Amino acid sequence: MDELVVALAQINVTVGDLEANAAKIAAAAAEAARRGAALIVFPELALSGYPPEDLVLKRHFLRACEETLEALAALLPRDAATIVGSPCAGPEAAFNAAYVFANGGRAAVYRKMLLPNYGVFDEKRVFAPGDRALVFALGGFRVGVHICEDSWAAGECASAPLAHAGLDLLVNLSASPYHRGKAAEREAILRRMGGFLGTQVAYCNLVGGQDELVFDGGSMVLDARGRLVARAAQFEEEILCAAVPRLAAPGEPPLPPACEHAAIELSTGDAPAHAAAARVAPQLPDAEEVYRALVLGLRDYVDKNGFSRAVVALSGGIDSALVAAVAADALGPARVVGVTMPSQYSSAETLGDAGELARRLGIELHTVPIREMYEALAGRLAPFWQGRGPDTAEENLQARIRGVIIMAFSNKFGWLVLTTGNKSELATGYCTLYGDMAGGFAVIKDVPKTLVYELADWRNARGGAEAIPRSIIDRPPSAELRPNQKDSDSLPPYEILDPILERYVEKDMALEAIVAEGFDPAAAAKAIRLVDGSEYKRRQGAPGIKITPRAFGRDRRMPITNRYRPK
Repeated sequence: MDELVVALAQINVTVGDLEANAAKIAAAAAEAARRGAALIVFPELALSGYPPEDLVLKRHFLRACEETLEALAALLPRDAATIVGSPCAGPEAAFNAAYVFANGGRAAVYRKMLLPNYGVFDEKRVFAPGDRALVFALGGFRVGVHICEDSWAAGECASAPLAHAGLDLLVNLSASPYHRGKAAEREAILRRMGGFLGTQVAYCNLVGGQDELVFDGGSMVLDARGRLVARAAQFEEEILCAAVPRLAAPGEPPLPPACEHAAIELSTGDAPAHAAAARVAPQLPDAEEVYRALVLGLRDYVDKNGFSRAVVALSGGIDSALVAAVAADALGPARVVGVTMPSQYSSAETLGDAGELARRLGIELHTVPIREMYEALAGRLAPFWQGRGPDTAEENLQARIRGVIIMAFSNKFGWLVLTTGNKSELATGYCTLYGDMAGGFAVIKDVPKTLVYELADWRNARGGAEAIPRSIIDRPPSAELRPNQKDSDSLPPYEILDPILERYVEKDMALEAIVAEGFDPAAAAKAIRLVDGSEYKRRQGAPGIKITPRAFGRDRRMPITNRYRPK
C-alpha cells in the first residue's frame, strides 16, 4: 500500500457520559471506514471527555472506562485500525492513554509522556506520565503516536525516541482548548515537530464546550515539508479524511530500544484508498472565531447540563444585548427569555432599546419595574444610614434587587441565568456581588469591552437586518444606577483601559513596563489597583467561556489576601 487513508474524527463528547461517548465513537468510526479509512483517529480522552479532572482519581470510574472500552472494541471496524483516547488505570495513578484497536481487539496502548501543568491544565496532579514511545506498523506504514503536549516540545522524552524510527506518519490525539490565535500556534508547533521527526503529521482535536473551556477542532494534516494538506472546520464535528504517502521502505531503519512496537495486520485486508480529496477548511476571521466560540460554549453548557431555557437581564446596554444575541444564536429564540427591570434612573431610550432588541431577536420579554421595591428597602434602611449621603450602597441595592428578581425566574422555571459582565468590568471590580454578578454562566466574562463592540458589529454585519439596535452600540456605556452616570466616571476610557489590562492580566507586565510603552502612569496605576483589589469578587463569580490566552479563574489564580503591590 503506497497511500494510507487517515480519518480524523473530531467529535463533541460529554465528560463522564461513557456510554453515549462510546456510541458516538463507534458511529463515527463506521462512517470513516465507509469512506475508505484504514486508520481512524479520535481526540485525546474521547471516551471520558476532557478534562475529566478528579474523576480519574476514582477507581470505579477507571473500571467503568475499561469496561466500556472492552465493549467498544467489538463495535469498531475490522478493516481499519482505530485509535481512541481514554484514561487507563495504573498501579498507583491513572494514565492519559491512546488505545489502538484492530480486528476486534486491543493491539497497543500508548501512555502520554509529557503532562501539562500550566494555565488551565492540571494533569500532573491526576495522571502519571508514561515512559515508552509507541510505533506501530500498518500496511507497510510506520506510525508514531503522541497525545497533545507530547508534540509541543521537540527533543523531549516523548519525541526523541521517534526521531530515528523511520516514521511515515505521526498521529496526535489532542484536546487543545481554544483561545484567540491558538489555531496558528498549533499549526506552527506541529510543523516544528514534523520537521524534527522528518515525517507527516495528522492531528485530531476535540470540539465542543466543557464548563469554561471551548475546543475548536481544526484537526489537520501536514505533509513532510510542513505544508497544510487538510484541515477540518472550527467549532463543528467533522470526519476529515486524507490520503498520506509512504515515506520510507517498510522495516527500515530498526526501531530504537526506547520504542514499543506493534504490528497490525487487518483481518479483512487493507482498506482501499478511495477517500475524497482532502479538504482545507478556511481559517475564520478573528471576530467570527470568537463569536462562534461563545455560541458553542454556551450551547454545550446549557444542553449538557440539562437546562431547557436561558434568561438574560436586559438593561438596554451593549453587554446584555450581545449576551442575548449569542444566546438566541446558540439555543434558538424560543429558548431565551429577556427580563428588563427599569428603575427611576433608567432612561426611556434604554428601556425602549431592550424591547426593540427582544423583538429583533424574537425572544420572550418580561418587564418588572424595581422602583417601588427599591424605595421600600431604602426606606427600611434609612434609619440606620442617618447622616450619610447616597453612595454605592444605594446603587448596589438596585443591582441586588435585580439579582433577586432574575434568580426568582430561575428558581420558578428552572432557567439558567446568564450574567452579562465583561472582562474589563470583572477585572476592575466594576460589578456588584449578588447583583449583576448573580447567575449560573458568564458568557462574556473573558471578553474585553472593546471586543464586545467588535462582536456586536460583526453580528450585525452577518447578513439580514441588524440584530442589535445601533442606538445600543452608539450610546456611552452606563450602569444607570444614579443620575447621568457613565462608566467613564469610574474607569479610564475602555480604549485605554483594555490594552492596560491585557498587559497586566495576560502578559504579567509590571507598572513601569506598561508605562514605558506609552500608557498614562495614573491610568495604569489605577487599573492595576482595581484589578488587585477585586480578586474576592471574581472568586465568587459564575464560570464563563475562556477566549483569551489568560482568563480569570483557571488560568490566573491569585490569592485574595495579598499585600504585594508592585512599585
